[in-house]
Amino acid sequence: MDALESGLGELLPRTAWTRRGFIVTSLASGFALSVQPVSAETITTDTNGLDAAEVKVPVPDGSIPAYRAMPAQGGPFPTVLVVQEIFGVHEHIKDICRRLAKSGYYAIAPELFARQGNPAAISDIQQLIKTIVSKVPDAQVMSDLDAAGSYAKASGKADAARLAVTGFCWGGRIVWLYAAHNPGLKAAVAWYGPIDRPRTELQPKYPIDLAAELKAPVLGLYGGADQSIPVESVERMRAACKQAGKICEIKIYPDAPHGFNADYRPSYHADAARDGWARMLAWFKDHRVA
Repeated sequence: MDALESGLGELLPRTAWTRRGFIVTSLASGFALSVQPVSAETITTDTNGLDAAEVKVPVPDGSIPAYRAMPAQGGPFPTVLVVQEIFGVHEHIKDICRRLAKSGYYAIAPELFARQGNPAAISDIQQLIKTIVSKVPDAQVMSDLDAAGSYAKASGKADAARLAVTGFCWGGRIVWLYAAHNPGLKAAVAWYGPIDRPRTELQPKYPIDLAAELKAPVLGLYGGADQSIPVESVERMRAACKQAGKICEIKIYPDAPHGFNADYRPSYHADAARDGWARMLAWFKDHRVA
């Protein structure tokens, strides 16, 4: 079944992004080159009791690869869309999906850079941002996440009425945007997502612009020692949500740096990561996702 037959062709006009075809047709193995060497603290979650695999998600202009994990028995399960960091759907993001599956969720992480390039193959972070990340349209990302949710629902194993989203770094910003985009979303958790940065034609809005448009409760998890996301901007987001009458909770870990949940990198802050994960699961439960 192609994208048009599945109904996904109506999500976004085909002219909304550059027609470049698909550069990434399968997910990377292991970790992205730009995060090497991998830390000895890296967490690896096994697949015992899980059904975990790479899948193809139909989108309006073809299909994108994704990683999907869920309990091996039962269902349909509450659904979590997992949004990658700038490094793509590499081993860490796959492990996040398995961790969620161990907690009873159907978790799916679509490769949102599939048309722009393979982030796992680039060793320099600035080059990665310039050649791939900056060229990814927000509209395309919203459409691809919608498509991942539709794919999950069509599998018969995911309960689309209990839909949540979580994301990290680049994906943390996307979480805020998706919470303003999808009225069917029940809960969102943004891990250290940028709040307010220069706009571009392809990324025309940031979370601070969208507080009044949020359609789901959002939990924001941020580091007080984050050198790339000023605490001041996070506090402005908190105030904007309050002024708009939206359900938002923001937790700032005073000593945690950017990427504090990334156990495969030196930025890992175990206490903040564990507390954030517990808060995320509680947020899902409190907002009828679990």
